[in-house]
Amino acid sequence: MTGHPSPLPGGPLYRYGWNDDLATALQLSLDSNPVPDARPARIISQGRGVWRVVVDLGDSAETDGVEFWAKPIGRIGRDEDWPVTGDWVVATVVGDRAVIHSVLPRRTAILRKVAGVATVAQVIAANVDVVFISSSLDGDLNPRRLERYLALVWESGAEPVLVLTKADSCDEAFLARALDEVEAIAFGAAVHVVSSATGQGIEEIRRYFEPNRSVAILGSSGIGKSTLVNALAGGEVMATAELRSDGRGRHTTTHRELVLLPTGGLILDTPGMRELQLWSSDDGVAATFPDVEQVVAACRFSDCSHGSEPGCAVVKGLADGSLDRLRYDSWTKLQSELAHLAQRQSARLAADERRKWKRITKEAKSRTRP
Repeated sequence: MTGHPSPLPGGPLYRYGWNDDLATALQLSLDSNPVPDARPARIISQGRGVWRVVVDLGDSAETDGVEFWAKPIGRIGRDEDWPVTGDWVVATVVGDRAVIHSVLPRRTAILRKVAGVATVAQVIAANVDVVFISSSLDGDLNPRRLERYLALVWESGAEPVLVLTKADSCDEAFLARALDEVEAIAFGAAVHVVSSATGQGIEEIRRYFEPNRSVAILGSSGIGKSTLVNALAGGEVMATAELRSDGRGRHTTTHRELVLLPTGGLILDTPGMRELQLWSSDDGVAATFPDVEQVVAACRFSDCSHGSEPGCAVVKGLADGSLDRLRYDSWTKLQSELAHLAQRQSARLAADERRKWKRITKEAKSRTRP
C-alpha cells in the first residue's frame, strides 16, 4: 500500500470487522489499481447521495478510527457495485472529507430486486454475519412474508434469525400460536421472542453480538426495529416515533446505519420494506423450503407439473397431509417469480449485447468513412 501499511486485527478498525482477509483484499486491490495514500474504511451510513465512513488514519492514539463524510469517485458501478452500508472500501482523506475509490469484495450481500419494471438488483446491506428477520406480535405477523425474508437471507450467505418483537402486546395464547407458526417455517433458523419495553429476550439475543461481528435487522415499517437497536445499545441511538392511532408503529428509519454497540459488535438498522422481491435466490429458496424440495425431488417424473399425474409425490403429499398446502403454494409462487425474473434478466442481457455491437459497428463505420 502506498505510504501506509496494511492494518491488522487489533487496530482501530478491528471493532468494525477488519481482519487479515480484508487486509489481503485491500493489498490485491491496490496492486492492480494503485491509489496514493489509500486507507481502508467501512461505510457506516448511507442515504440520499451521501456516505459516512470510519477510516484508519494510522494514528496509534486512535481506538475506533475516525469518521468522515464521503463520496465515491471514478467509475464505481451504479447497481450491485454501488457502495452501501457495511461495505469495506479503498478511501483517501482530503481535508475534512473522504473519497471512495473502490469497493472491496463482499463476504455477504443482501440483494433484492428493485421495485417496478426495471430488472435491477439493490444491495440492502453488505458484510453482515447475522440478520434479524423481525416481525411484531401486534398484528404484523405473516409467515408467508417471513419465508420470503428467509430466502433472501439464506441466499446472502449470512445467518438468519427470526426475532418476534413487541411480546408485551399479546397474551400467552396468541404467543403460543404465533411461535408454532413461525417455528414450523424456521428450518435451521433460530426463533426469539423479545420486548424492548420490558426487556424480555434482550439478553438472549445479545449473544449474537461479539467484537468484529455485524448484525442487520430487516422487517416491515413500524415493528420496533429502531427501538430494539436502542434496547441493545442501552441508550437512544436511533430515532423512534409515537404509535399511530391504530396502535401500529410509524416508519422512522430513513437510511441504513451501522451502529457500534458499547458491549461489542455492530448492528445495522434498515428502513422498513413495503415490498420485497427476490433476486437470484434459487439456493435461498431451497434452504427455506427443505420440506417441499424433498417431496419434489422424490417425484418420479422429472418434468412433472405436480397437478394430476398418477404417482406424483407432490399430489400424494398434498392429499395425505405430509406436505403442507400453504408451504407448497408459497414455494410455487417464489419459483414462478424467479423463473420470470430469469427470463427478464436474459432479455436484458441480450438487449445490452445488441446495443454494444450496434455501437461498435457505428464507431467502425465512422472510422472508415473518407
